[in-house]
Amino acid sequence: MKKVIISLLFTFIVTVASSQDSGVLSVDSLNQAFINWYNQSPQLDKIQGASVEQAYNELLKGKTPGKKIVVAVIDGGVDILHPDLAGKIWTNTDEIANNGIDDDNNGYTDDVHGWNFIGNEKGENIVYENMEYVRILKKLTPDFSNITSIDQVDPDDVQYYNLYLKCKQKYDEELSKYKSVSENIKNFEKRLETSKDVLKNYLKKDKFTLEDVEEIKSDRESVKLSKEFYLKLYKRGFSEEGLTAQKNYINKYLQYYLNLEFEPRLTINDNPYDINDINYGNNDVKGERPDHGTFVSGVIAANRGNGFGTDGISSNVEIMVLRVVPDGDERDKDVALAIRYAVDNGANIINMSFGKYYSIYNAMMESAIRYADDHNVLMVKSAGNESDNLDLIECFPTNKYLDGGKAKNWINVGATSNKSGKNFCGTFSNYGKNSVDVFAPGVNIVSLSPEKRYDMANGTSFSGPVVAGVAALVWSYFPELTASELKTMLLESVNKYDKLKVIVPNKQGKKNKSKFAELSITGGTINAYNAIKKASSAN
Repeated sequence: MKKVIISLLFTFIVTVASSQDSGVLSVDSLNQAFINWYNQSPQLDKIQGASVEQAYNELLKGKTPGKKIVVAVIDGGVDILHPDLAGKIWTNTDEIANNGIDDDNNGYTDDVHGWNFIGNEKGENIVYENMEYVRILKKLTPDFSNITSIDQVDPDDVQYYNLYLKCKQKYDEELSKYKSVSENIKNFEKRLETSKDVLKNYLKKDKFTLEDVEEIKSDRESVKLSKEFYLKLYKRGFSEEGLTAQKNYINKYLQYYLNLEFEPRLTINDNPYDINDINYGNNDVKGERPDHGTFVSGVIAANRGNGFGTDGISSNVEIMVLRVVPDGDERDKDVALAIRYAVDNGANIINMSFGKYYSIYNAMMESAIRYADDHNVLMVKSAGNESDNLDLIECFPTNKYLDGGKAKNWINVGATSNKSGKNFCGTFSNYGKNSVDVFAPGVNIVSLSPEKRYDMANGTSFSGPVVAGVAALVWSYFPELTASELKTMLLESVNKYDKLKVIVPNKQGKKNKSKFAELSITGGTINAYNAIKKASSAN
């Protein structure tokens, strides 16, 4: 059992360590097969991208876009000074920068490039947050902790009682898991230090190399076991940095995500459950964690043909930056206000590459989504990375209204890889025949990283921006379309894979197959060439 624990722990250490990579200064050092693959064509290049280059080369050559499209990136922040985003950041021309006055009277002072909904007027920002089920548990515990039977619950409160039980079970499971991993790490460290001490004593040196250990020849059992343990670890990619990263990762769960005593919202000092309490935030659109939002923005809008970096999908686009996502779960109120800000300040498309499985104030979000829906704004939402069937489980924010209706201008997006075949669907991607609209490139995506860098990553977080980028491209050349017409055009022009069977994403690692066409409403992937061709023929 100890060997199994150490093996699993080691795998986790290496995985977490690799996820800490902060990017590279040039895409030349990344796998060239994945540079801009999302722009390539299934038909011309035999790469399962969105046919963006084909659209530019064959359908848009010599044509001028009729409208600049503003895409609101609701995320954790964006490095707006990245050279590959030069000229692509939205500017509020009615606001005078940093004069401390709300010049345009929109309620947000000095909001030149967007707004940060997880900060205060002093410039202090929330970095870490609880998970949503932890916040819900804290809020509902006073009402339900002493309840022993559902019969004791007022009928109007049954839904909240059931939510309380669900969140408590989740919390208890997660807390137990991460405490156990933390204890395993401590035991692992003890064994590692013991082995290192044995090797130091044998080699008679405080610092030694892997080669030193390999050359050890000893019949002493303790030395042999220490040598075997040490070599096995390091030859499989173990590093001290990886162990530190793993400890920090677990510590974030115990200190922040799952900590019932942690109250980061005191930094803002608002009522997070009152949508009318809006006097908070600041204009820091980069923040402490701009990696994710910068990557998302690069997929949509990185400058095309500038001789370096990557090529975004839409050339005539600007990014409005709205920060709501901390390290932890976002708040419903912040998301709702960000959606309203985007609508009120001229965004045409809203990209939402975030989500969670719990929500106590979804009505706040629904009101904002209805507002966007009523104001001709297209909302693009990443489906999520939990390998779940969204026909069976709710993910928030959602296009489903409490009265049974749905938002009409909403696209939910799953992730695919660059090659068709059994592994075409991202192993992590959520899916749903009735819940996910379309798939798009989201595996091995190369895009922007803060501080003039680039990186490669996986996630529906990046397939969503592919769809947002294609939507912006089509809309910029066909500005007469409504958001609903644009959505219809995009979904009716997908690239189909009627006969392709793929491995269905699942947490257990099973290899069950299904027709790819059964994993979403359209059964296909977004295709810029087809969409523009369809738009052209309709005019």
